[in-house]
Amino acid sequence: MKKIFLSEQDMPKTWYNIAADLPTMPNPPLHPGTKQPLGPEDLAPLFPMALIEQEMSAEREIAIPEPVQEALKLWRPSPLIRATGLEKALGTPAKIYYKYEGVSPAGSHKPNTALAQAYYNKQEGVKRITTETGAGQWGSSMALAGQLFDLEVKVYMVKISYEQKPYRRSMMKSWGADIVPSPSTDTEYGRKVLAADPDSNGSLGIAISEAIEDAVQREDTKYTLGSVLNHVLLHQTVIGLETKKQMEIAGDIPDIVIGCVGGGSNFAGLAFPYLRDKINGADIEFRAIEPSACPTLTRGKFTYDFGDTAQMTPLVTMYTLGHTFMPPGIHAGGLRYHGMAPMLSHVVKEGLVDAYSFNQVEVFDAATLFAKTEGIIPAPESSHAIKGAVNAALEAKEAGEEKVILFNLSGHGHFDMTAYDAYFAGQLTDYSPTEKDLEVGFASTEGLPPA
Repeated sequence: MKKIFLSEQDMPKTWYNIAADLPTMPNPPLHPGTKQPLGPEDLAPLFPMALIEQEMSAEREIAIPEPVQEALKLWRPSPLIRATGLEKALGTPAKIYYKYEGVSPAGSHKPNTALAQAYYNKQEGVKRITTETGAGQWGSSMALAGQLFDLEVKVYMVKISYEQKPYRRSMMKSWGADIVPSPSTDTEYGRKVLAADPDSNGSLGIAISEAIEDAVQREDTKYTLGSVLNHVLLHQTVIGLETKKQMEIAGDIPDIVIGCVGGGSNFAGLAFPYLRDKINGADIEFRAIEPSACPTLTRGKFTYDFGDTAQMTPLVTMYTLGHTFMPPGIHAGGLRYHGMAPMLSHVVKEGLVDAYSFNQVEVFDAATLFAKTEGIIPAPESSHAIKGAVNAALEAKEAGEEKVILFNLSGHGHFDMTAYDAYFAGQLTDYSPTEKDLEVGFASTEGLPPA
């Protein structure tokens, strides 16, 4: 069986909240000013109360509202596919499955939470949304959700990605969003960054600061985030919940679960429903794959840090390179973030999930092999998961073991062909920050509360 589909009746009716099953809980988020534990009222300027409640909830299951379920039916359930062509090319005894999230209208997993966030904002009477985007998948998804739920959307897009991915901009505009490159002249913080560095490539940390500044200055506006926060990871668990049903149909149980990580949402979406099984005794290995150019989990520091450059977000405990860290302009723009989701950071810290990093060129090697064997051209971000799966399959081949490998193909690469052009022309370069580079970033966490 190559593809396994579910019917709309099989779609999850609830999201899964891993907080209910963790042996220990992460440290509480802190107010950026007082450094005291955060209360719901502290988040009210940014988010509707329903999302704040989800952010702090310890309930195992949270109902998906009917309007969100109906909107998700535009493309869900997404297919689970057996990578038989890739298996043959690698000569591995392993079985490789991938959950394909590129079938969404925006081409990635991001609408799973964008629709939910748009719905809850609409319910609270919000008229306008601000957000940031790196590679453009999140901005595209929020633009789509804004259109479906009648919300105005303003997107601050990291400048290097704004320049690299013009068709992502056109996609957002097609759904009615307003997009500006970040750092921009639209905010006080953006103007400050440009004054210091007129040629700044931008970063997700800077773009988040701009979007938050914009949101808090208008009563009709709230802010949305595409990864990192607990409620975002919660909404993505539709991926893993569907996958568990599909793997049952396939008659297989994964030995290894893999996903790329930038902020952590697509990995958590697939992995957290399976991580519950590991917590309860199942023998499953989890591999979170990140770029060597932005090695948050593999070389980062576990501490309290800000989620943005201007220090406007709450302080959370996470693996971080420091909120001032400026990642290089690699083509996996969605993975260029200095921090990692607190909940994912916590399970890595607890030894439940292992972290790996790969260089850009070897990731594109895996991406082109996948395109040739499976027919899908993957996004640069998702290609990190493919590289992780290829390595796991080759390990199984070396050991002569019939492992079952499952990974999340979080999006297609149809808007990333300039990256493939650079790869085929031999123009992609690998980059790994030096210890000195990391020390500069870590310095920005000095004086902050310890984890």
